[in-house]
Amino acid sequence: MIKNVLSEIGGVGLYGVISIALFFTVFLGMLLWVAGMKKSFAQSMSRLPLNDGEKKSSPKGVDHE
Repeated sequence: MIKNVLSEIGGVGLYGVISIALFFTVFLGMLLWVAGMKKSFAQSMSRLPLNDGEKKSSPKGVDHE
C-alpha cells in the first residue's frame, strides 16, 4: 500500500536526494566544527556533567555554568 502511494507522488525520488545531501552537509559541518575545536574547550565540556554545580573560571576569566 505505501509503495503504491509513494509511486503516485511526482518527484518522490528528489526527496531522497535532498535528504541525503542535507544529512551529509550537516554531518560534514559537525566534523569540521569538531576538528577546529580547541582541545581545552573539548576537555572542559567533557568534564561539565561531572562538576556537580561547581563554578570554575575558564583560562580567559569567563565563568561557564
